[in-house]
Amino acid sequence: MENLFRLVDHDQDFFQRKWTLVNGPVIVGAGPSGLATAACLKEQGVPFVVLERADCIASLWQKRTYDRLKLHLPKQFCQLPKLPFPEDFPEYPTKRQFIDYLESYAKHFDINPKFNECVQSARYDETSGFWRVKTIVTSGSNKTEFEYVCRSLVVATGENAECVLPDIEGLSEFGGEVIHACDYKSGEKFKGQKVLVVGCGNSGMEVSLDLCNHNASPSMVVRSSVHVLPREIFGKSTFELAVLMMKWLPLWLVDKIMLILAWLVLGNIEKYGLKRPSTGPLELKNTKGKTPVLDIGALEKIRSGDINVVPGIKRFSRGQVELVNGEKLDINSVVLATGYRSNVPSWLQGGEFFSKNGYPKASFPHGWKGKAGLYAAGFTRRGLSGASSDAMRIAQDIAQVFKDETKQLRMRTVARHRRCISLSQF
Repeated sequence: MENLFRLVDHDQDFFQRKWTLVNGPVIVGAGPSGLATAACLKEQGVPFVVLERADCIASLWQKRTYDRLKLHLPKQFCQLPKLPFPEDFPEYPTKRQFIDYLESYAKHFDINPKFNECVQSARYDETSGFWRVKTIVTSGSNKTEFEYVCRSLVVATGENAECVLPDIEGLSEFGGEVIHACDYKSGEKFKGQKVLVVGCGNSGMEVSLDLCNHNASPSMVVRSSVHVLPREIFGKSTFELAVLMMKWLPLWLVDKIMLILAWLVLGNIEKYGLKRPSTGPLELKNTKGKTPVLDIGALEKIRSGDINVVPGIKRFSRGQVELVNGEKLDINSVVLATGYRSNVPSWLQGGEFFSKNGYPKASFPHGWKGKAGLYAAGFTRRGLSGASSDAMRIAQDIAQVFKDETKQLRMRTVARHRRCISLSQF
């Protein structure tokens, strides 16, 4: 309370704004990372507030993913802490099934985010020892400023908060439809069209495959090297096999074994324009965060010529694209499968915990905890399993601090009560 008075003294306009004191952490983001952290805190008996800029949980999954999407990894590697997937779910749950799981997860742990509340800034006030989180609450056409004051802050906005839109010469003059993969739902509207898919990650591959399945003609831009692995090897999940081998073998050896197995299953993919990086797939994921493509059918379409692999783009013109090799293609539409980025630098002020790219500076497994009650959930570049690991660590750490502070407060209250009794005897 004394620190709160310091905050008021330091900011004379404090009481002129709507604000609330949170007796626990503020969690920014109601995606899987935020929900997992909230559930673990609930189990520890720690109160919290979850802020979400959208009008639903897991807005990336609900609003910015294509219809055919399924989890790329087996469900046991994607479930959140304390509540597994239903037994009747398939090994690779669909987008709708995963959303249903997240909604039931929030209901099970009684997690009620404050929706339509976009964080504008968050900074640590050294004078008071509190975090000050300023938001804008949207209700219809009305917008209201609000502020949360808390001891700890959990950043759970994730690695995919904002889509990356490349600046390509002539794109504004192209004339046809240009969308980011976050706005792509189905290839049905592109039937009969020549579509340029910019990007060859998992999204680029799946969008190209979906376009083929809807009788469109996709050309996929492969600007750099890429690892393509089969989703399963001899009936076993590739990821599960890698995890199993890493318990006994060094990472470099697991990488070599995975590439040999991939060659046996997929053959030589370089002749189709898919050059492999010199760094192994697991090492590349760990050091650069670049996820290998898990093939679910696109490679077969590339072999058959239904998906045309092309090199980098030089420039766009009206209804046409010129490639770096001088080739020109007539196209009707463009899908930018150019990825996502963190938005943390746009609202988190000060501190040395996050780098300019919006990721914690410390590498896994040390990137979950900063100073002054700052935490990060879901920035491990290790998918949902990494987010779950962060959530459990964060909740345990916050719970210990919360219990220690509560114990000290009780002791001070008892001591004051005893002094009052002593004084009353005179």
